Amino acid sequence: MVSNVAHNLSTIALLKYRHLRPVTVLAIGYALYMVVGALVLSLPYVHEPGAVTFLDNLFVSVSAVSTTGLSPVSTSGAYTWIGEITILLLIQLGGIGYMTFGSFLYVFGNNGRLPHFRKKVSESAFALTSNERIESFLTAVVLMTILIEVIGAGLLYPMFEQAGAPNPLWNAVFHSVSAFCTAGFSLFDNSLETYVGNTGINVVIGVLSYLGAIGFIVLFDFVRWAADEAPRISFTSRVILIATALIFIIGSVMLFFGEPEVAKLPLKERVLASTFQCMTASTTVGFNSIPIGKMSAAFAFLIVLIMIIGASPSGTGGGIKSTTFVTTLGAIRSALHGVNEVVFWGIKVPAQRVRVAVVTVGTYAILLMLGTFLVLWVSKGTIDQMLFEVASALGTVGLSRGITQELSALGKIVIISLMYVGRVGVLVFTFSLFGGSSINQLVSGELREEDLAV
Repeated sequence: MVSNVAHNLSTIALLKYRHLRPVTVLAIGYALYMVVGALVLSLPYVHEPGAVTFLDNLFVSVSAVSTTGLSPVSTSGAYTWIGEITILLLIQLGGIGYMTFGSFLYVFGNNGRLPHFRKKVSESAFALTSNERIESFLTAVVLMTILIEVIGAGLLYPMFEQAGAPNPLWNAVFHSVSAFCTAGFSLFDNSLETYVGNTGINVVIGVLSYLGAIGFIVLFDFVRWAADEAPRISFTSRVILIATALIFIIGSVMLFFGEPEVAKLPLKERVLASTFQCMTASTTVGFNSIPIGKMSAAFAFLIVLIMIIGASPSGTGGGIKSTTFVTTLGAIRSALHGVNEVVFWGIKVPAQRVRVAVVTVGTYAILLMLGTFLVLWVSKGTIDQMLFEVASALGTVGLSRGITQELSALGKIVIISLMYVGRVGVLVFTFSLFGGSSINQLVSGELREEDLAV
């Protein structure tokens, strides 16, 4: 119901606002999905009587569509099974992106072609260049998403059943979709803390999250390489995979040896907890297997840094993206060495891409500081709690130090706004308000041998 209503309204919006820039249509479209989701969650029989306000429903809807996972209420306690299905549909719509499913159906009903305007909006949504055939890309995205989530649910079902989880089949489906879409919504009030020592659940959730976070570009590169359609994976994929691996290794080792909440666990659980918590911040999936509110200040800040870097282009995760982070580091290194060009492995990065990376990081930092100030102003909490909450919202992560339910009404509005900006994307949001129409070229997720995208 949510997808049909939102798709019909988005189609009407597209027809009415064809004169707008694609990035503006994207921003409007995401907002539309979020509002429709809130209205559906406010219907009778969708939530438990008296359990939620409209602001709570809007918060949950924005969190689901943005695939964040922050929530001021218990998902299983505040909503009926209809509400849980609604939230899952919102997560799925947000995970594969605005217009993706509608455009996928349009492709099948119109001889495999999209209208020019819808094509441009879809290219902006996935940060693709015009050289990519968007129709094939959208079809592959939807089919691959369904396949991965079905396999994930099939693996999780016997694990949840053996672990004694209630409604193991529904929990398997819900957590598989939530993991691949890097949403972090859980039907367990303590997220996955109960399963901190369950190797199978930890591994499956982690793999699903990484598959969503590394981006569809990387997945398709591997498919083409495995099918002998390409001699090797692209430079984009290599940069993404190396950056992701380094963050995972360094973060996991630091948590294993330094975080007291991890160090007190038995060895097996200690390994699982440190790797899982680094994974959940890096992929921006937002599940937790240890109490985040009890983490030390130093390593909570480490999690903040990992959340800010985030996932990868054209995936389901948030953050500034791994390629932007790598490009910025390259620019800093070049500046310190007095070199005008940024070069990776002998490949020159175009100056325009470097400027975009710097603009992205700068804009993200401004929003992070402004958001922290505003939440501190209108809600009660310490600066470390609020910084963590704001970084989690802007990065669409969903981890919290336990203050989401304690936020004031104005505090919730600030977090809602940050989750929205995080899902739309910092540059897309900025361009939709102020900028030109060349966002596809500026934030392309494609990294060719002679090019580095951000």
